[in-house]
Amino acid sequence: MICTIIFDLDDTLLWDEKSIATAFERTCQFAAEVHNVKPKELEAAVRESARELYASYDTYAHTQLIGINPFEGLWGIFDDPGEQFQRMKEIIPGYQRSAWTIGLAKLGVRDEEFAAELAARFIEERKKSPFVYDETFSVLDQLKGNHTLVLLTNGAPSLQHTKLEITPEIAPYFDRIVISGTFGKGKPDPTIFEHVLEETGSSADEALMVGDNLLTDILGASRVGMRSVWINREGKPDQPEIRPTYEIKHLEELFPLLEKLKR
Repeated sequence: MICTIIFDLDDTLLWDEKSIATAFERTCQFAAEVHNVKPKELEAAVRESARELYASYDTYAHTQLIGINPFEGLWGIFDDPGEQFQRMKEIIPGYQRSAWTIGLAKLGVRDEEFAAELAARFIEERKKSPFVYDETFSVLDQLKGNHTLVLLTNGAPSLQHTKLEITPEIAPYFDRIVISGTFGKGKPDPTIFEHVLEETGSSADEALMVGDNLLTDILGASRVGMRSVWINREGKPDQPEIRPTYEIKHLEELFPLLEKLKR
């Protein structure tokens, strides 16, 4: 019998990938109206420069531990407790400007002032572009009251709370919200899953992890003997060494699984 259902947030309930892509599309389209650049080429150049810069900072190991990707770095402020987050807070404004400065330069445009304008515009465009999967609320409506619901998300508290603030309907569904940056370690570290079980008074057998990421959600659940559901909307290839208990393409497919697990 499943008593506790643990959901990942990004690209499981929130369509974060689409939100980032939309912010890039709108920002790069604006850039193309000012300079002779192609929006898609600029996006690719900025994404590449962001990844390279992000990995070069002394905070990179911390971002890997907590689970914060380069594109979240392009719009977060990271004003969170702790030495590493405060170090990120110092670095991030320069990182955001530099990613756009270098991206433009790769296309032959050297305009630091305009790059700073694009960095600021990207932040605003991301905040204006919160996307939620069509089935998210109907699934949560059906589960609420019948199960303990936990939101288990990797990331900085400030950034994850911002995502929840701009989609305010999500948080009230959950009995617990656990953010890796607050806990100190992120998925797939088993201790954050053990923490959730302890907080909810559940055993691993009574809990089910639902998430889109094999390397964090599914691997972490397996490390504590918890069953897992991989939401694989895009038909990504599986990884033989990481096996979800179940694989679905749509969150509504959870309900037949839950019925089966009652038997």
